[in-house]
Amino acid sequence: MKNLKLKICGMKHPENISEVAKLQPDYMGFIFYEKTPRYFEAKMPEISSAIKKTGVFVDEDINIILERIKEHDLNAIQLHGAESAAFCAELKTLLIETEVEIIKVFSIKEDFDFGNLKEYEAVVDFFLFDTKGKNKGGNGITFNWEVLKDYPSKKPFFLSGGIGPEEVDAIYELQAFFKEKGKENLLYAIDVNSKFEEEAGFKNIEKLKEFKKRF
Repeated sequence: MKNLKLKICGMKHPENISEVAKLQPDYMGFIFYEKTPRYFEAKMPEISSAIKKTGVFVDEDINIILERIKEHDLNAIQLHGAESAAFCAELKTLLIETEVEIIKVFSIKEDFDFGNLKEYEAVVDFFLFDTKGKNKGGNGITFNWEVLKDYPSKKPFFLSGGIGPEEVDAIYELQAFFKEKGKENLLYAIDVNSKFEEEAGFKNIEKLKEFKKRF
């Protein structure tokens, strides 16, 4: 998985956050959505400025998002609900003088209409593809990655949904596919969560350490 960024999401407990931060992932995700066991409501510990703190929101009021950015010094925003392109455009305008990235999530099971992405192209920095399930993320299962071979956009994307050590070979294969097509930078990052947990929101450091060695 050469050149792939790593995002570790669903962080909740300050001590565990500090330990995970020592592994120096590129992104760490904090979920500001009360209907999840990974809801983050603690004080943010000091972590390296090289790690992009990512706030995950689900159909949240734009003013609340701005408050959380300021409160926790967030570097990226992940929109995991049914946020419209107009909403993303408004948020982008409000963040125009910052370097805060906007990531828009789309959920997939067996197929997906990539035409849905067009109106978001100019107003987000990345797409993120996750597994469509009963929960807003953290379902622990992968979707049909073959769908992504028809990805028409030039917008880089995060790959999420049930990723664990056993998915490494398949990630390599997907990356090789894009490289062969001259689009090796499209698969920008992988996003891991539930496959590395001892309980919701608490990550197993040794499992993450072993996984990161395979990059």
